[in-house]
Order: sequence, then C-alpha cells, then structure tokens
Amino acid sequence: MSTPTNPTPRQVTQARHPWRATVRTAFAFIVGLAAIWSVVIELAGVDPTNKLIAPTIAVAAAVTRILASPIVEQFLRRFKLTSWLAAAPPVD
Repeated sequence: MSTPTNPTPRQVTQARHPWRATVRTAFAFIVGLAAIWSVVIELAGVDPTNKLIAPTIAVAAAVTRILASPIVEQFLRRFKLTSWLAAAPPVD
C-alpha cells in the first residue's frame, strides 16, 4: 500500500500519534539545549542555578502537542499564511 502524496490531516503521523510527536520533539529539544545550555546561560547573564530548564521544555512540548492536533493541522493547511507550518503540504 502506498502513501498518498498529500495526506489528509488524520493521515499525518503527528496527527495519528500526537504524544509520540511531542515526546520526540521534547527529546530533540533537550539534546539540543543540553549542547548549548552553558553558552546560553553565560551570554544571557542568567544565574546558572535559575530553574529555567523545566519550563522551557514544557513549553516546547506543549506547542508540539498543540501542533499535532488534527484540528490545528486542518487550520494550518487552510490558510496560505500558516500553511508553511503544517505537517504536510496542503491537499489540492
């Protein structure tokens, strides 16, 4: 069985498995943040003991979870202004 070239919002992997997409993105964000966290803290002049990591990760995961919703996916595809943010190209 082949995958359609323009999947519907429910066929997009993020929409079918929103929590998996959220966890994958949060994990990738944590790895990327860990690689540069000390530089970010130093450049921002923030006290390194400040508790910024957990809220930052939570916000990134929440945004990913919202974007993985089929309703949001349909909305993003509907308008040219937001179509670049959709998980797949708009259905013609």
